[in-house]
Amino acid sequence: MSAEILFLDGATSADQHVADMGGGSLVAYTAPAPDKSSENEDSVAAIPYGPNAVVLVVADGAGGLPAGRRASRTAIQSLEQSLSSAMNETMLLRTAILNGIEAANQAVLSLANGSASTLTVVTVEGLSSRSYQIGDSEAMLVGQRGRVRYQTMAHSPTGFAVEAGFLDERAALHHEERHLVSNFIGTTDMRIDVGAERKLHARDTVLLASDGLTDNLHSEEIKEFIRKGPMITAIESMISLARRRMTVETLHQPSKPDDLSVILFRKPFRKNG
Repeated sequence: MSAEILFLDGATSADQHVADMGGGSLVAYTAPAPDKSSENEDSVAAIPYGPNAVVLVVADGAGGLPAGRRASRTAIQSLEQSLSSAMNETMLLRTAILNGIEAANQAVLSLANGSASTLTVVTVEGLSSRSYQIGDSEAMLVGQRGRVRYQTMAHSPTGFAVEAGFLDERAALHHEERHLVSNFIGTTDMRIDVGAERKLHARDTVLLASDGLTDNLHSEEIKEFIRKGPMITAIESMISLARRRMTVETLHQPSKPDDLSVILFRKPFRKNG
């Protein structure tokens, strides 16, 4: 991979990086679940697409399936290779992402080992952002006052139930089918949930996260952490609380030990004059 590309997989220990990319700043983190004997199955990347755009990616190799780590790495590497070729052809970013996701799906299928991965992508191009979703890793765009300007829907029975209004988010965190996922990279029926284009406003924060975060923190808690203050403080606070809940079960609070990955991204906004 090019030196300009940020790729983290935190195989056996936490990996965190701060970078300036795509006209903004980001903090990325990934780590295996506490006391886990096997390797981290999450992978995280930030891929530049020209001087003013960046592609943010979180992939979570499917637990319980063979080679989850290999699946998440293969998906991101294939996406990056496809984007590199598309950039040389000056292809529109939206088209490049869709082609790249299809290539990633085929690459994981070609492993022929039954592995699969989620893949959540957010593109930031100038002041525009868009999400692309496969699985239950999630993306959010949160304003300074805590208003969620968009949030992807988890492709899972509980995610669909929340979207339909049959289940609230707090109940979903404790649901017995919370771990089930209905859409993966590496399957013949993979589908891409493409979000609407959203303009970035002053102090907006983009978040991508694997379910190691979203299965241990409530959405309201995530919003409060990321809507104000430095991103490094926000990400460290979220990680600390999520890992504490993974290791210590508390009444009425979620607790699911899992690999954990997070990306936060902001663009600087300057006043005129």
